[in-house]
Amino acid sequence: MSKINVRNLSNENEDGAPDIVGVSTFSATSYFVPTKGNTIQRPPQHLEEGSIRFNTDTKNLEYYRGDTIGWAQFELIDPDLGGGTGSNTGLGTRGLFAGGLAPDIKSDIDFITISTLGNTQDFGDISAGKQAMSAVGSRTRALNIGGFTSGFENEIEFVTFASLGNITDFGNLLSSKNRTASCSDQVRGVTGGGNPNTNVIEYVTIAQTGNGVDFGDLTVARQSSGSFSSSTRGIFAGGYIEPTFSDTIDFITISSTGNAIDFGNLTSIRMYMGSSSNSTRGVFGGGIGASRTNTIEFITIATTGDATNFGDLTSARTDLAGASSPTRAVFVSGDTPTLVNTIDYVEILTTGDAVDFGDQTVKRDRISGCSNGHGGL
Repeated sequence: MSKINVRNLSNENEDGAPDIVGVSTFSATSYFVPTKGNTIQRPPQHLEEGSIRFNTDTKNLEYYRGDTIGWAQFELIDPDLGGGTGSNTGLGTRGLFAGGLAPDIKSDIDFITISTLGNTQDFGDISAGKQAMSAVGSRTRALNIGGFTSGFENEIEFVTFASLGNITDFGNLLSSKNRTASCSDQVRGVTGGGNPNTNVIEYVTIAQTGNGVDFGDLTVARQSSGSFSSSTRGIFAGGYIEPTFSDTIDFITISSTGNAIDFGNLTSIRMYMGSSSNSTRGVFGGGIGASRTNTIEFITIATTGDATNFGDLTSARTDLAGASSPTRAVFVSGDTPTLVNTIDYVEILTTGDAVDFGDQTVKRDRISGCSNGHGGL
């Protein structure tokens, strides 16, 4: 076996080291220093998959997963949780669903393990009964945003995915509103639109607490959109644009700030959808346009273009929530117009009709949904 022992190595311009090929192991017992820079200084696309750098903004190592997926952080947290009853006897990505209308306004938080099947289990409570919140998740925290009690709310609250319990205050939105659309990567939670109709996009840093900060604007003021993300892009789709429904899909780059850009269109105008994604594909299910629908459609997040038919939910319903693991999307509760506690699921990378997953503890609609294993993480 040959060996090489070099104390310092650079090219003739001293602007980087030459390639070393054919090395299978490093046996040093101290450390090595990877390249580093902030998020804006990330190299352009078409890198070799597996390229590693240190991000000085996030203070974490990150690696390149490919042109359609982008950069991701090295995670020191196991996203696979479980240890409960119902669907939670197994391990996997945890989905949380909070608040809602049943027909009184609810404060319950339920959870499931998305890789299994079964009914939800009680997690804890939000600070007061709320409906029509949105939610985002990192690997560790779930944030519930805005909502409506006896009026519009501006609260942002959080729980820790791994520990059952009640919600804690995080901060406030720039204004009081419900029916916002929210998405996130591991660092930022982003919220766009809302009722009263607005085009404002704002963001928070999930690992900290604090108030919303202005991000930019949607292409048009709207509420009740569907939303999800990859690790680089956030998507906002459909909704209500006074005085009618919308089929518009916008996107943003989560790590930057600025106005949303047109992505394409849904297959039909609608709002009140359930929506979620893995790192490459996002799905929208149900909602209402000309009437309640059971349609599921999808987009490929890294591209632009119109949505494509995926399949159908088990029933036509509106005001439902969505959450996802890297492989599955679940669609939770809603009204048909009768309130239901149905949970459906699909395998994101295939197409086809949804299959029964289990039931929520209460029949309700207007709930929030998020997970610790969605496409933005």
